[in-house]
Parts: sequence; structure tokens; C-alpha cells
Amino acid sequence: MRLTAGAHSARHVRRIVRSYLLLWGLAESADSVELAVTELLANVVRHVPGRHCGLLVLRHPEGVRVEVSDGSSQVPVLRCADAGDESGRGLALLDAVVDKWGVDSRGKAGKTVWFEVAQVAETSHAVDPD
Repeated sequence: MRLTAGAHSARHVRRIVRSYLLLWGLAESADSVELAVTELLANVVRHVPGRHCGLLVLRHPEGVRVEVSDGSSQVPVLRCADAGDESGRGLALLDAVVDKWGVDSRGKAGKTVWFEVAQVAETSHAVDPD
């Protein structure tokens, strides 16, 4: 999906992403995926001129992969924000809730920031017959 990210975009995108995750039987991953998508869209709003981006949500056997692409060549960097900093925690939060993430640079044509969340294995509730 192509969109121009704005103040309310994250809320709408979270609903769309959650509906796909529920359809795919990945409800256990929804909170992490929604939070990560929100952080990536916030970066688009804050750092991408025009706030245009693309969102791709892919189901794969191991879980889900989400990609946010934009036309900015500025590559985000994971950093440790100081207690007094008003920003700079987004990628640290992303790193904490996903299994892996990265950035694919396309030079002057922009970049794609992606993350993957593994499918949570269902727990067995076996009952001991004794």
C-alpha cells in the first residue's frame, strides 16, 4: 500500500495490519507488529519530506515481515537516547519488540526499513493422566 503518513495514519495502518495478522492466525504477534509499524511510520512523518511511503506486509512460514519504504536516503541509526532527549528511542523500541530488523538502502532513491516477527508457537496444554 502507498500512503502519505500523517497524524492519524498509524492508527488506521495498525487496524489494517491487525486484520491481516488475525486472518493469518498470528494474533499473538499483533501487539509487537503494531508497535513496530507505528514507530516506522512515526519516522516517516518526522524525517521524510512529503511523508510518502510504501507499506508491505508479508506472511511467511516463520511469521510476518513488514517493510516501510520511502524516498529519503537518510538511513536511520539505532542509538541510545539520553534521559533528557525528547526523541531517538524509536529504533531501540523496535529492536526490543521484533526478532530482527534492518535497512536496505537504495542510495538516492531511498530506503526500505524492515522487520520480522516470528510466529509464536502454540503452547501445549497436555494433561498428565496420572
